[in-house]
Amino acid sequence: MKFPRITLGLAACALAILTSCEKQLEEYNPSGLTADAVYSTPAGFESLVTAAYSYTRWWYGKEDGFSMSEMGTDLWLRGAGDVNPDLTDYTTLQSSSRAVESVWGKLYTAINVCNAGISRVGTSGLTAPQQTVREGELRFLRAFYYWHIVESWGGVHFTTTETNGVQTTANRTPVETFYKQIFEDLTIAVANLPVTTADYGRVTKPAAEAFLAKMYLTRGDNQQAAALAQKVISGYSYALQPSYASLWSMTNLENKEILWAVNYSKELTLNDRVDATLYPDGHSRGGNNGHLLWLMKYDDQPGMVRDIANGRPFNRFMPSRYLLSLFDETKDSRYAATFKTVWFANTAVTTPNRIAVGDTAIVATKRAVSATVRASKKYRIFDTNDMYNANGTGKNRLQYVCLRKFDDPTRPTLQEEQSARDAYVIRLADVYLIAAEAQFKLGNLPQAVALINTVRERAALPSKVADMRITANDLSLSFILDERARELAGEQTRWFDLKRTNQLVDRVKANNPEAGASIQAYHTLRPIPQRQLDAILNGNEFTQNQGYR
Repeated sequence: MKFPRITLGLAACALAILTSCEKQLEEYNPSGLTADAVYSTPAGFESLVTAAYSYTRWWYGKEDGFSMSEMGTDLWLRGAGDVNPDLTDYTTLQSSSRAVESVWGKLYTAINVCNAGISRVGTSGLTAPQQTVREGELRFLRAFYYWHIVESWGGVHFTTTETNGVQTTANRTPVETFYKQIFEDLTIAVANLPVTTADYGRVTKPAAEAFLAKMYLTRGDNQQAAALAQKVISGYSYALQPSYASLWSMTNLENKEILWAVNYSKELTLNDRVDATLYPDGHSRGGNNGHLLWLMKYDDQPGMVRDIANGRPFNRFMPSRYLLSLFDETKDSRYAATFKTVWFANTAVTTPNRIAVGDTAIVATKRAVSATVRASKKYRIFDTNDMYNANGTGKNRLQYVCLRKFDDPTRPTLQEEQSARDAYVIRLADVYLIAAEAQFKLGNLPQAVALINTVRERAALPSKVADMRITANDLSLSFILDERARELAGEQTRWFDLKRTNQLVDRVKANNPEAGASIQAYHTLRPIPQRQLDAILNGNEFTQNQGYR
């Protein structure tokens, strides 16, 4: 789905009239357009729907979204360049968090766009069938955004009515009310949406069903979750990719495993890298930034200079020792497909050791390497003892095993921050694991094992399929969470997975010695931004989440 600058700008101008939260109206409204005038035409309403989708780009494939959804879990430590250590380590997480404030504002703006569209679809000028589909999309997106809000902040502000003008009060709404609306919206979305779409990036019926299955799982309705996930697995033409590594090829992004993705344009100017009208706060969305965030500092090592193939290293995040330990790379292809461990020289070195272009220049390994082996090699080695202290805390936050899923060697220049890589939100392997978790909780262990083995068999190295299979004796909630880590590491699910299973605090304490030293029970919710608390007049009713100041 493309995000044309002109129509998105039109929707944003109308939205400014509605909310007065992003830009003062007098700064930009030369045509005198009103929301009623814009949204009552088919073209104008389509621009609203496009705008509703666009807010997914503030979370998926973006640094703040990664920090909110992957950091502060058992899987990751901060790299030297981490700009959101409050979310990674919990040591300073308070209402002043820049990332939390930014995401809060964008999610609520997205909710208002959805509310406006749902209430106005009947006067949009679209045909009745078009109205049905667009309402389904907007219902899905509202449920999707509200899920991010309620899981992140709990029972905070809730409304299904579009906001006109500046709102000076906020309500505290029970979590159950959020989920009642989420289920209602997703039920309508499932009924309204088509099975397929020619406009890649738009949500479809099976994608809505898959997300609904996850919502049932989240709320403990395991029977519904299992049935609906199985319907998605069996009832459509989706299929696991033959190899795990092929999922991440830039030439294979629109594949049969992907139910829904936040798609970024190959024409990078369409990704809104800089737009003072749409984003007056200076934080524009741009393309997928995931390729920057997980890379170690390689370009200061012998034989290496920065290039497009190896990426631009922001070294924001590094894997925990626990995450690396979850993989048996002798039988599981996901280790090599998920992590980069070898760098080949792209410039010649003559002293102290001769390294030709194409020779191994750097090896990062989760194993310990002896001094004898090091002395026999010309290349640099960073082993587990170089990367981690004895207790598992980070020792070298510049050089380490790197997540490679989001690499983009197709970027036009070595300094380019944007990537056209789509951000996968729902893929079939996740649906298999949702179904497996539901079946496990129902006590149906053979079904759970079969579902997990399907995912593991796809991940097996040649001749290792039998070795990858598990039995009911292997199965536990801990194993399921480990399997989700092996399959989905970095894909912006982990914080929610641990919260859903009530394992966030325990697993972080057990497996992440940095965040584990600070995490408390109240960290299962995020702090409400102080800017929000300062802006309302009923602060005695809408108070900060427990534990924060």
